Amino acid sequence: MRLSVVDAGSNTVRLVVTDVTAGVPLPVHTAKWKLRLSEQVASDGRLGEQATDHLVKALRKATEIAARWGAPEPLAFATAVVRNAPDRAAVLRAVREETGVRLCVLPGETEAELTFLGVRRWMGWRAGPLAVLDIGGGSLEVAFGRGRMPEFAASLPLGAGRLTREYLDQDGAPSDAELQALRRAVRHQLRDATARIRWEHPHTAVATSRTFQQLARLCGAAPGRHGPFAERVLRRGDLRRAIDRLAALPAAERSGLPGISAPRARQSLAGAIVGHTAMKLSGVKAVAVCPWALREGILLRYLEDGADWWTDIETGTHTFGRPFDGAVVSRLPLPRTASTPEP
Repeated sequence: MRLSVVDAGSNTVRLVVTDVTAGVPLPVHTAKWKLRLSEQVASDGRLGEQATDHLVKALRKATEIAARWGAPEPLAFATAVVRNAPDRAAVLRAVREETGVRLCVLPGETEAELTFLGVRRWMGWRAGPLAVLDIGGGSLEVAFGRGRMPEFAASLPLGAGRLTREYLDQDGAPSDAELQALRRAVRHQLRDATARIRWEHPHTAVATSRTFQQLARLCGAAPGRHGPFAERVLRRGDLRRAIDRLAALPAAERSGLPGISAPRARQSLAGAIVGHTAMKLSGVKAVAVCPWALREGILLRYLEDGADWWTDIETGTHTFGRPFDGAVVSRLPLPRTASTPEP
């Protein structure tokens, strides 16, 4: 059995075609289109006709490639860059009319929920109570849970690309004032979610996303050529020192550092500040870097809950906290504490 998923993100549209063996989706082909949609967004957040046309062409090509590899129409979804666009309805309508693909816009909490599922499956039950951090271009997802699905999930406007546009000089080295303003904004947004994580005392903390993978490589983790099963750990102290290295360079020169790709060089500093601040406020000294995330979570949930679940996603009737048996997952109130995490 073959399944495919296509992810329209802030930087890249990515297709993954998988073989399903014993309930595990194993990739057989991938393709990506570097559209950098977040850089084409107008000042009012609209994607506009040109960006929409680029997205349509990429999704049409992804559908054709999936068919050539023997997979049905991809499970297609978009994250924050489309979710937050005022012209979202027009974008989705154009995609549907031009390609036949029903592009789903995932709510932030659903994104966090599915990312948690992908991480849980990869890490296994030995990970115990699990906290997950996922930095995207437009948002940061945070989740915690003891079982297959999270008991707490949040999506915050702390994407690396978004913060770079809002707070930093995108080309030169940032000023002290810019860094201070960025850190202040990140701390404010993270206050409640990190208090919850700190209160839960997770046994294992995990980071996922391309941003975290590149930051881990910058901090000495194994390169990608060592494969997905190489153990990769990102330590908070190492990440703090990496921030100083990134901040000392203009954006164009950051790609010369280990692990930092040219397309993500501008936003690498903002991503590092978000990651470090989230770890510090959560009381987490190190995170394991997981190769599975949102795409794998979608495939796994589809396999376990079937097409009806995906129909709920497409029609917008899926509710966070209704994982496998229809029971609502309770949300405990976020604790407020005056304690200060160690540096």
